[in-house]
Amino acid sequence: MPMSAHEIERLLREAFPDAKIQVGGNDGVHMSALVVDESFRGKNRVQQQRAVYAALKGKMDGPDGELHALALTTKAPE
Repeated sequence: MPMSAHEIERLLREAFPDAKIQVGGNDGVHMSALVVDESFRGKNRVQQQRAVYAALKGKMDGPDGELHALALTTKAPE
């Protein structure tokens, strides 16, 4: 079952309540997300993206995951 942009944003908001979050895409399978959060400061890109994937609570895990692809941009606020 595909994920809506709203559901992705809800999961991200739980993990990053003060973040700037923008979720795009309309097929529920190939989506994009921008997450700007202070918790990313001092972390490399891999660490930031792992934190986002953890927030998705396994929705991208394996071939049967609800979300097939997420074009992800993460950064700390400027």
